[in-house]
Amino acid sequence: MKKEMTFTLSIIPILALLIAAASSIFIWKAGMHIPLLVGVFAAAVIAKICGWSWEKIEKMMVNGVSRALPAVFILLIIGIIVGTWIASGVIPTMIYYGLSIIEPSLFIPLVALITGIVSITLGSSFTSIATIGIAFMAIGEGLGFAPGLVAGAVISGAYFGDKLSPLSDTTNIAPAMAETDLFSHIKHMLWDTIPAFVIAIILYWVVGLSGVTAHTVDTVGIDLIKTGLENVFTIHPLLLLMPIFTIILMMMRVPAIPALTIVGLLGAVLAVVVQGSSISSIAQVMTSGFSVDSGIATVDSLLNKGGLLSMLGTIGLLVIATALGGILEETGAFEVVTRKMIAGVRSTGTLISTTILSTFVVAFASGAQFLAIILPARTFVHTYKEMGIDTKNLSRCVEAAGTVGINLVPWSVPAIFAASTLGVSPGQFIPYAFFAFLVPLINIVFGFTGWTITKKIYRRKEEIKTEGAISL
Repeated sequence: MKKEMTFTLSIIPILALLIAAASSIFIWKAGMHIPLLVGVFAAAVIAKICGWSWEKIEKMMVNGVSRALPAVFILLIIGIIVGTWIASGVIPTMIYYGLSIIEPSLFIPLVALITGIVSITLGSSFTSIATIGIAFMAIGEGLGFAPGLVAGAVISGAYFGDKLSPLSDTTNIAPAMAETDLFSHIKHMLWDTIPAFVIAIILYWVVGLSGVTAHTVDTVGIDLIKTGLENVFTIHPLLLLMPIFTIILMMMRVPAIPALTIVGLLGAVLAVVVQGSSISSIAQVMTSGFSVDSGIATVDSLLNKGGLLSMLGTIGLLVIATALGGILEETGAFEVVTRKMIAGVRSTGTLISTTILSTFVVAFASGAQFLAIILPARTFVHTYKEMGIDTKNLSRCVEAAGTVGINLVPWSVPAIFAASTLGVSPGQFIPYAFFAFLVPLINIVFGFTGWTITKKIYRRKEEIKTEGAISL
C-alpha cells in the first residue's frame, strides 16, 4: 500500500541535490553528474518508502529520459555541426571578418543583438550558441574582452530570440501547457522580453565600454589570429552564406533535426570542396571534433572543438536530470511542493511570484527546461482560472523562469551546454547573463503593480453543462 507523499518527504531529494551540488561546485570541483545521481538515489529511496516498487521506479526514470530523446539527437547533431563548420572554414571566416570590421566599443552589445536576431530566426538557442556564439567568443578573445562577459552576452541574445520565436520548442510548449494560444503568448511576452533586452543591451554597452577603456586593443594579437586563420583555411565571404542558408531552412519551418542534419552535412561537403579535406578526416571531425596545430596557441584554442563526442557530457547530464524529474513528477513530489506554495497565494503579486519561484524550484531540482515549464504550468493553470487571471500570464511566467532564468542554475542543461560549447564555466558567465536576471524580475514587478496583467473570466464546465441542460 502506498504511503502519502508529504511535503517533508518531497523536498528531501531536492535538498540532497542542492547540498551535493554546492559541495561539488565549491569543494569537490567534480561537476554535476554525481550530485544529480545523488538526487536520483534520494528520490528513488523516497519513492520506495512511499510504497512504489523498484520496477515502477525504473519505469518512472525511463519515462523521464524518453522525453529528452529529441534533445539528445539535437545535441549530437550540433556537435557535428560545430566540427564541420570549423573544418569547412565557415566559423573561421566569421571570426576573420568579425575581427576586421567590428568596433570594440560596440562589440558586447552587438554580440547580444546579433545573436538575438539569429536566434529568433533559427528558433534555437542551442544552435545560435554553437555557431555564431563560438565565433563571437573567438572575436572577443582577440579583442581582449573577458570570456565570461562575451558568453553572457551570447546567452542573453540566444534566449531573447528563443523566447520570442514561434519556431522554438519551449515557446510552443508553454502556451500549450497553460491552455492559451501561441501568438497570444508571444504577443504578451513582448511586455517583459523587450524591456529586459533593452536594459541588457544598455548594460552590455556600459560594461563593454569600460572594458575597452581599461585596456588597449591588441591589434598585433588580432593580426596574428587572422594570419593564423589564413594559414590554415581558405577564407572566403561566400562561406558566410551557410548561416544564411540555415536561417532560411528554419524560416521554412523545416523540423529541427532534419534541418540541422542538412547544414551539418553541407558543412562536411564544403570542407571537402573548399578546404580540400579528405572524407576520412571529415568523418573524424564529425566524431571527435576539429583538431589543428597551427603553431599559434590562440588560434588552436579557438578551433580545436566540436564533434559528436564533445556532447556526451552534456547528454549525460540531460539523461540523469530527466530521470530525476521523471521520479519527482510521477511520485507527485513536484505537485506537493508546488501545491504547498499555492496555498500561500492571496493576491496577483504573490501568484506571479510563486509561479516563478516554483519554476525555479523545478529548474534547480531537475536542470531541465521542459520540466521547469510543463510542471508549474500544469499545476498553476486552475489557480489562474479561479482567480480570473488570463493563463497567458502563466505561460509568460514559466517561460521567464523555465526558458531563460534556468541559465542561472549552474548545473542546468542549458548552462552546462553553454559552458561546454563556449569554453567558459557557468560561474564566469552567470553574473553577465543580464537578460536571465531581468526577465523574471520584471514579471514579479508586473505581478505586484498589476501592469500588463490581463484578466479573464473562465466559466466552469459545470456551469456550461447546466446552461445547456436548461436550454434543452
